[in-house]
Amino acid sequence: MKAIVVKDEAAGTAGMTLVETAEPPAAINDVVVQVHASGFVPTELEWPSTWTDRADHDRTPTIPGHEMAGVVTTLGYGATGLSVGQRVFGLTDWHRDGTMAEYVAVEARNLAPLPGDVDFTVGASLPISGLTAWQGLFEHGRLQAGQSVLAHGAAGAVGAMVIQLAREAGAYVIATGRTADRHKTFDFGAQEFVDLDNDTLADVGAVDLVFDVIDGDIRKRSAGLDFVVESDRAQLGEIVQRVRDGRLRTNIGGIAALDDAAAALNPAERISGQTIIHVRS
Repeated sequence: MKAIVVKDEAAGTAGMTLVETAEPPAAINDVVVQVHASGFVPTELEWPSTWTDRADHDRTPTIPGHEMAGVVTTLGYGATGLSVGQRVFGLTDWHRDGTMAEYVAVEARNLAPLPGDVDFTVGASLPISGLTAWQGLFEHGRLQAGQSVLAHGAAGAVGAMVIQLAREAGAYVIATGRTADRHKTFDFGAQEFVDLDNDTLADVGAVDLVFDVIDGDIRKRSAGLDFVVESDRAQLGEIVQRVRDGRLRTNIGGIAALDDAAAALNPAERISGQTIIHVRS
């Protein structure tokens, strides 16, 4: 099968290479999925789990990408809740090869059914952004109606989900970003915007919840809680249902074929939104 691999952490996305490699087998509780679309988060090349397995052994060359949408082709021993031929989307294990490939092996519990009226491109864009926003707001942030949310990096894929889910929950949302991000954050539902290049963040005053996805200097100015997003079939179902009925929109900044993935993920200019890789037409 075709796959994108990385071998050198220091090279970053510039070290991505398209290769031919063996299709993955289904381990216990796994399914194998024929990938139609894949999502990629640039920071994952900085995560230790991208380069080592759970026993801390080197596992390069690594196939990156952890979001995907596709069709189940094989059921491993013990896999339940899914069937061969079923459309699915979800999040793969951080310590295993990922989704920028024609096939991926993933635990069945990490996947959810993808309704027929949601296309694979949209499905692949939902797991990390949707689950990160959902778990940060509701599991960790305990957001309640009437509270206020300060969303950093609000024009990105996760930020757009944070704005929409927080607004639906009855919160007042203040977005932050660069000058060029103002219109997009209002389009997704933000009620105020703080231009980090020109405005003073301290002028915002007290808020109930700060959601930070950009780190760096902003992180130093806003205390927060770190968490690692986890796949959850029920939450994925809640998220995709909101897409189906129009309550949620994705923030896709670009689409590229697998053969062009290396170039697409090394853009010359900043892209607002997530780049999705089309693996199969």
